[in-house]
Amino acid sequence: MKENTEEYRKGIGKKESRLLSELARRNKTVFTAQDAGAILREAPYLTLHNLKRKKWILAIKGGLYAIVPLDIGVKGAESFIVHDFVIASYLTRPYYIGMWSALNFHGLSDQIPSAVFICTTKAKKPVSVLTSKFVFVQLSSAKFTGIEKAVIEGREVNVSDKDKTIIDCLDHPEHAGGIDEVAKAIYFSHEELDFAKARGYALKMKNVAVFKRLGFILEATGLIDQYAGVLDGVRLTEGYPALDKLGPKKGKYSEKWKLFVNADINPKRWMY
Repeated sequence: MKENTEEYRKGIGKKESRLLSELARRNKTVFTAQDAGAILREAPYLTLHNLKRKKWILAIKGGLYAIVPLDIGVKGAESFIVHDFVIASYLTRPYYIGMWSALNFHGLSDQIPSAVFICTTKAKKPVSVLTSKFVFVQLSSAKFTGIEKAVIEGREVNVSDKDKTIIDCLDHPEHAGGIDEVAKAIYFSHEELDFAKARGYALKMKNVAVFKRLGFILEATGLIDQYAGVLDGVRLTEGYPALDKLGPKKGKYSEKWKLFVNADINPKRWMY
């Protein structure tokens, strides 16, 4: 192990060593070119190029880098992966990890999302960084509630809490793997959820479609009597939003829930 470490360190210069040491002292395992320039007090690009070539750092995207830990071994950056949530925290402001990504993070879904879903107030096209795709979901500032901190690889990352995650997924089932995935999360994890808290989030969002989808799911899963209070005083206005935004255009209209029902919510299908 000692021999490997010495080989891994071979060729690092004083300036490169000073930069890495100072970044480590500041607990910046992921850093920007601006961070490096402030430490070196000069243009950092040659130093960063050399560190990247020697595999001491990994280039995540333009101007964003990660220090490769020593215990990765002699291959350095070739063997190093940065957690997607850490990368996501650098891609936009304000932000939080939400939708299907948060559903999986909280253990409410066992399905691995095909992308990392980042909620933000800005319109932004999807981007690919390293081997992952990042999808940005634009929300109004009124919907920026229910955010908690999670520590991922030493960095604090914004993630929607469990109850806000469910409400967000009811608001945008197309970013949650579809309404069936959301319904399964509610059915199997309902005892872990605070429905009074979820109701508060939904009221702040002022999207009645959330209550329509929630009421329908609670009824279809046999939970409506237990959690009927979540719908107290909520007027289901006219208009028939689709139960599943990813579902087919064929379906039927529910007068009770004021929904266009284009998906089958059936717990018997989920038993395996």
